[in-house]
Amino acid sequence: MVLGRGKVRITKRTIQIALGVLWLLDGALQLQPQMFTSNFATQVIAPAAQGQPRLVSGVMHFAIRVFLLHPAIFNSFIAITQLGLGVLILWKRSVKLGLILSIGWGLFVWYVGEGLGGLASGHTLLLMGAPGAALIYAILALGVMPSKTKQANGDDAKRPAYWLAAVWAFLWIMGAVYILLRGQNSVSDISSMISANASSVLGWLGSLDIHVASWVNGLGTPTASMTGIHMSMAQMAQMQTQPGSGYWFILLMAIIQICIGLAVFIPGLARKLAVAAGMFLALIFWFIGQSLGGIFTGLATDPSTGPLFILLGVAILGSLEFKFEKIYSKGMQSIESFLT
Repeated sequence: MVLGRGKVRITKRTIQIALGVLWLLDGALQLQPQMFTSNFATQVIAPAAQGQPRLVSGVMHFAIRVFLLHPAIFNSFIAITQLGLGVLILWKRSVKLGLILSIGWGLFVWYVGEGLGGLASGHTLLLMGAPGAALIYAILALGVMPSKTKQANGDDAKRPAYWLAAVWAFLWIMGAVYILLRGQNSVSDISSMISANASSVLGWLGSLDIHVASWVNGLGTPTASMTGIHMSMAQMAQMQTQPGSGYWFILLMAIIQICIGLAVFIPGLARKLAVAAGMFLALIFWFIGQSLGGIFTGLATDPSTGPLFILLGVAILGSLEFKFEKIYSKGMQSIESFLT
């Protein structure tokens, strides 16, 4: 981040430093005592494999079996790898190597450890941490890769890639599609997902989850058998509502996410508002659905996707405007160079 002409300018190095710090945090989380036991495999990776197609779950279960042969050794390797990535990215001379390695490692973790963020199962939401933190690590690393290309404007090469806006749009629109899928397109479904976290997090955070879950579920109409019964907040969060009731809330969430995604292509104020709204919503999701990534449970592997969506938004604010003519021009140049 540099100062220029009275304003703060976000550069690739700004995002690189943030990525380096996050990788160091992930490495530190991997050093928690429970990570050196079978708990890491059985309580972190195994649940992510549930409901996945065989192509995903088979690889994950194989990785679990291998890890359980020597949990301490394999976990030490994971911790050292992630700490090493953080150091490489933070050291300016090795930043490119660190980013390249982090892309490979991030995609590996996304597949084997996160089960593609649950995308293949069709049962996940941005609220709950989709599309997986490791994937966004890889995308950001690619978007801030150092470049020696000299462009017309001297500092263009120092700014995050403009195509990150397209990634932003895709992720938010994808989030809108997933919230409309069967099994997670009712207020009862959303409430159950949120309240499920309450028992494994800090007291105040669990209480927040229960209150929000009960409020969401209260947007629907309870079944006839439940009316007139006094219930606690926890019971309110778990009660069944009549099919279709409260569906307006689901549609509203989908529309908001679509708007956040599409408005990023509109230059000027609309773009900034879209990014700001997305960052704010990601922060809410981080507290409510993701429970701060479970960093106080002793089994967290990363801070989840909330902070990474915010970092992606910061990168977009520092990038060049996304312009379709820019894509066309670069595409034509690539074709011409290939033909010649």
